[in-house]
Amino acid sequence: MASRRRFRWQFLVLGAVAVALVLAVVFLKPAKKAAPPHAVPVTTAKATTTDLPISITALGAAQAWTSDTIFAQVSGKLLRVNFAEGTNVKAGQILAEVDPAPYAAALTQAEGALKRDEAILAGARVDLARYKTLNAQDSIARQTYEDQVATVHQDEGVVELDQGAVAAAKVNLGWTRIVSPISGRTGVRLVDPGNLVSAGGSTSSTPSTSAATSGAPPPSSGSSAATGSGIVVVNQIDPIAVTFTVPQGQFQRLVDLSAGFTRPMAVRALSQETGAPLADGELRIADNRVDPATGTVELKARFPNPAGRLWPGQFINVVLTLQTLHSATTIPITAINRGVNGDYAFVVGAGDKVTMRPVKVSWTQGQTAVIASGVQPGEIVVTDGQMILKAGSLVKVAKPARAPASAP
Repeated sequence: MASRRRFRWQFLVLGAVAVALVLAVVFLKPAKKAAPPHAVPVTTAKATTTDLPISITALGAAQAWTSDTIFAQVSGKLLRVNFAEGTNVKAGQILAEVDPAPYAAALTQAEGALKRDEAILAGARVDLARYKTLNAQDSIARQTYEDQVATVHQDEGVVELDQGAVAAAKVNLGWTRIVSPISGRTGVRLVDPGNLVSAGGSTSSTPSTSAATSGAPPPSSGSSAATGSGIVVVNQIDPIAVTFTVPQGQFQRLVDLSAGFTRPMAVRALSQETGAPLADGELRIADNRVDPATGTVELKARFPNPAGRLWPGQFINVVLTLQTLHSATTIPITAINRGVNGDYAFVVGAGDKVTMRPVKVSWTQGQTAVIASGVQPGEIVVTDGQMILKAGSLVKVAKPARAPASAP
C-alpha cells in the first residue's frame, strides 16, 4: 500500500510539472515585433517659382490685311497686263491698260467744243462792253443791253459745261491705265489681254464707249453678261491679319487688361501641324458686338510677315498673352485634389510622410497651377498615386521609367 501511495504522489508531481511547463511555453512566449508600415509608391514634383505668361488659346485664320479686287473703271478692250501672277506690286504701279483710243478721241472733242464756246463767250463779252457804252449814252434800248448781259451769262455756263466735259474725258482717259491702289501680292490673272472689260468685270462682248462709267456695267450688245470677276486680286500680306474668337466670359477680363484695347497685347501664331511658332504680332481690333449665336467676340491681330510664313486663308493656332505673373509659385495641376472642404495637395515631409495641405489656386495654365497659398517654393507635392493616401501615409517616390534606347 505504501508503495502504491508513493507512486501516485510521484505521478501527481510529474503531472503538475508538465502542466507548469506547458503553461510557461504558452504564456511566456515572446511577442512578435509589429510589421513596419507599407510605403505607397508615388510620383512627386517640386513647387517652383517662375514668371508665368497667362494666355488664351484659340483657332485663328489668316487673311490679307487689305484685299483689293482690281476692276476696270471704263469699258474697252484690254490691251495688255503689266504684272506677273503671284508677284509683289507697289501702290501706283500700272497693272493693266485698256485701249485708250476712244477716250483720247472723246477728250479731243471736248477740248474742241471748249475752245469754240470760249471764242463765242469772248465775242459776247466784246458786244457787252460796246452795249454798255451805248447804254450809258442812251443810244440803245436798255432791253438790248440786258439781253446781251444774259447772253454772256449763258455762254459762261456753256464754257463751264465744256470744262467739265474736258475734265471727265481726262479722267476716263486716265482710267485706261489701271494701277494698284495698294502694295501687295497679285493672285492668278482673271482676265487675259484681248477681252473686253467694264467696271462690272470682264465680258466678251461689251462695246467700247467714251462715256464715264459707273458701278454698273454698260449694256452689252451680245448675250454675254458681266461676270464681276475683276482683273486680279491684290492682297496685302505684310503685314497680315489673323482673326479669332474668344468666349464672352473671357472678353471682359481681356478688356480690363488691355485698358479697353488701347494697350497692345502680344499674340503668337503657331502651326496647326507641328505647333512651331510662325509669327509674333499684336492684338489690334475687337468687334463691336458679341455674336449671340456662339457667345463669342471676334478679335483681329496684326502680324509682320516679311518672310510670308502666314498666308491668307491659312488656319493656325493663336496664343493671346493676357498678362505675365511674376515670381508665381507653380505646381503640376495633377497635384491638385478636390475635397468637400476645397482644394488640397499632399506634401511630402520628414521621414517621407505626407500631410494634407489646403491650397488656394489662383490660375491654371495648361498643365500648370498657380498657387496663391498652401504650398511654398521648394516643397515636394505628390502628383500621382494620391488616391490611396491619407494624412501621415508613408510614401516611396517611384522613379520614372527610363526611355528605351533608340536603335543605332
